[in-house]
Amino acid sequence: MRLRSLLDMTEIGLELVTGADELDRFVRWVVTTDMLDPSRYLSGGELVLTGMQWRRAPSDSDTFVAALSKARVAGLAAGDAKYGETPEDIVKACERHRIPLFRVPEQVAFATVIEHVNRNLSTGRAADLTAILDRHRQLVSGGGLDSVLDLIHRNLGTHTWVVSSTGRVVAGPVPELPDSVRTAILGSARLPAVITHEGTAYSLFAVDADGTSRVADWFLVFEGSHREWSEERRALAGELAAVVSLERARHDDRQSAEGRLAQELVELIVSDAKPSEIVSRLELTGLRLADQYLAVAATADSGTVRPGELRAVLREILYGRSPAAGVVDGEAIALVALGDDIGLDDRIHRAIEALEPGLQGARLSVGISGAVDGEGLRGAVEEARYARRMAAERRQPTSVVRHDELATHMLLLASVPDEVRRMFRVRLLDPLSSYDKDNRADLVHTLEAFLEQSGSWSKCAEILHVHVNTLRYRVQRIEELTGRDLSRLEDRVDFFLALALR
Repeated sequence: MRLRSLLDMTEIGLELVTGADELDRFVRWVVTTDMLDPSRYLSGGELVLTGMQWRRAPSDSDTFVAALSKARVAGLAAGDAKYGETPEDIVKACERHRIPLFRVPEQVAFATVIEHVNRNLSTGRAADLTAILDRHRQLVSGGGLDSVLDLIHRNLGTHTWVVSSTGRVVAGPVPELPDSVRTAILGSARLPAVITHEGTAYSLFAVDADGTSRVADWFLVFEGSHREWSEERRALAGELAAVVSLERARHDDRQSAEGRLAQELVELIVSDAKPSEIVSRLELTGLRLADQYLAVAATADSGTVRPGELRAVLREILYGRSPAAGVVDGEAIALVALGDDIGLDDRIHRAIEALEPGLQGARLSVGISGAVDGEGLRGAVEEARYARRMAAERRQPTSVVRHDELATHMLLLASVPDEVRRMFRVRLLDPLSSYDKDNRADLVHTLEAFLEQSGSWSKCAEILHVHVNTLRYRVQRIEELTGRDLSRLEDRVDFFLALALR
């Protein structure tokens, strides 16, 4: 449905305040908000309804409307209930940012507007529906994105490619895109950009520059310089970006059955689930117990790369291998079958380092485990997470730690069967955890601090902010509950390993 259709709905009585030349925009759905910056909850094409509760000063209007413009909404409808009429500063802000503005009369409830607009969206007008179906038909019939790019080439004579952040050509014609152009995408300070290769200009565009971090996005590459384009061709680039964005979303498996099973498998491995539960879920995910696997764990130290995007980055790096990936506590974790590729960990390492130009200030820390079979997945994941923590300590833009760089005790633990590891940890730590829960005590943390300080009473007491006598009492309780003696090296080592198995 186009915006101009709103003016034909006499039941809701919307009045156009400004933006008459933008009424051919499509409306995808209706959103109600009174947040000053709702952009994170918008994905483009929305009709935004607002009661203007966010407005505390005239300057707030530009902040609010700029956020809508950044999110590429279709239009704004402001209610009269608070001010009686639309404040002039909101009108000016909409004109400045080219956001069509409608007035919602005070007597019209937002629920009424939503009901009528949604009804029209579901039925649609014939012309609008034809345009939408035509665009989607190109995507789903036969060639997918390739058919769309071929259509552009046949009509405009322009070669166009879709490229991932790793340089993989998602869609595009022959001749292939030069390597130097693909690698220039992440390194470009700003997009769109123009680069030249052997006398030919190429224009680089991000598909979703405002909503997705550079390392997780897809990109459009057009043959020729966009600086010489007409306004119509610039509009076409934006429309193509919207189509490609839909295709990228279709490749996001998080909402599919396979994606949910992969997430559940990762959660089970990280949790205290029994090995039999993990094996059962592994088979449901389509992975085989007898295969060899690597585990990869990754985090980013800033909000510019979100955990879900890191998961997508790992899947892109492992493209073609059908990895099982999930996110736990802000950490992206992927399990990938090794097959005959004994150099896979080295390829993952190089791919991660190649992403550095696109991090835009973020730091990416990655850990890679050694190869294990299906029964050793928990050990592999723990090894990868431990390696990732070591990588984070290096404080480099991209830091990768592989299994062969880890301390020997982590390699030992990773090779021990899950059931043995679980029983070892339960026997030593469960009495302390139960006591802590029942008595609101802190014995597990005290034990960890005591071992970290190599048994130094004074240093440990200082770190825990308790008196030495209090510390001695806690250690005595630990020894009584476990039957161990923390003055003995053997018992300290056992506790150290049990804590590492958490």
